[in-house]
Amino acid sequence: MESLGAVTFGFNLFKELNRENNGNIFFSPASILAAIGMLLLRTRGATANRLQKVLLSEKDTDSSRIKAEEKEPYRKKLKFLKIEKTEEIHHQFQTFLSEISKPNNNYELKIANRLFGEKTYLFLQKYLDYVEKYYHASLEPVDFVNAADESRKKINSWVESQTHENIKDLFPDATLSSTTTKLVLVNIVHFKGQWDREFKKEHTKEEEFWLDKNTSKPVQMMTQRDSFSFTRLKDLQAQILGIPYKNSDLSMFVLLPNDIDGLEKIINEVSPEKLVEWTNPGQMKERTVDLHLPRFEVEDSYNLEAALGAMGLGDAFSELEADYSGMSPRSGLHAQKFLHGSFVVVTEEGTEAAASTGMGFVVTSVPSYETFHCNHPFLFFIRHNESNSVLFFGKFSSP
Repeated sequence: MESLGAVTFGFNLFKELNRENNGNIFFSPASILAAIGMLLLRTRGATANRLQKVLLSEKDTDSSRIKAEEKEPYRKKLKFLKIEKTEEIHHQFQTFLSEISKPNNNYELKIANRLFGEKTYLFLQKYLDYVEKYYHASLEPVDFVNAADESRKKINSWVESQTHENIKDLFPDATLSSTTTKLVLVNIVHFKGQWDREFKKEHTKEEEFWLDKNTSKPVQMMTQRDSFSFTRLKDLQAQILGIPYKNSDLSMFVLLPNDIDGLEKIINEVSPEKLVEWTNPGQMKERTVDLHLPRFEVEDSYNLEAALGAMGLGDAFSELEADYSGMSPRSGLHAQKFLHGSFVVVTEEGTEAAASTGMGFVVTSVPSYETFHCNHPFLFFIRHNESNSVLFFGKFSSP
């Protein structure tokens, strides 16, 4: 996956979820993008154009436009470039999913995608073959018309089995309709990794976590002083720390504002481009850091239809506007539910998760160590370093 495009998507989706939720947030941009990619596989017309804009960065879009304008005819060339770029997207996902699916002794990481379709719809075999080839996913026929609740339980059972029972009842009672539900997309990520340098349990102690300047809650605060990748963001009044997992295949990055109530300002001012730049290995420096990180756990589920609609994907969920003729020869097919389940627990040993201008930075040389005390709201994301892909993105604001 193109890293900037993935980070841009993840951060924009985070902003939409943050508008609706004052509490903790945790989701997987990589997994959701894979599900959107499955939609793009055989969509057509305006629906395909909108899905394409989500998966392509502005840089890609502008590049395609410029190249098309340099040669004639404009429209024919632009269409060719879009098809070419779309095929590249699917190949990128194929490579990415194959890479992270390889057995690894240092961590467990799995992204699972599945489509559940009403069995009375005829899905084109070519589409099913492409979904299996590029996204390691299959479409499972279910009987929404006559057995909506049984289908709901079946989907929930699949989710539970894929997440080692960390996510249960993703679909509550009465969330699937026997009259309108035709297609359900579910994407799940499960990750379990050990820190490269574990926190010693005997150093964990109770400290206060400040929700705001007037309210605090006790947390179990893990501590260690060691060498970490670190950047101080002077203009943003914040700092970033990278915490590697075993063998540094993956890392958790924490963006911590200097002020207790400074997180929302950072969310409004930071850009995806800056997040990529700041966490680039060439920008972060190894520093001795006195790190305080709370043990925490976040579990949530999201129906992403509204959030994705606000990002310009409303047509994809519209029975009247969506064009999925490349999936099925029948009309009226549309995505009724787009559910995402997520779970993360951070402990002394590591992390288990189911389900990433004009501001300068400086690296100071004094004091002899930096302090990085996560005792107030912060952002965090987990990155697969080999592919430079953001697997998880979250906000921790309330124990």
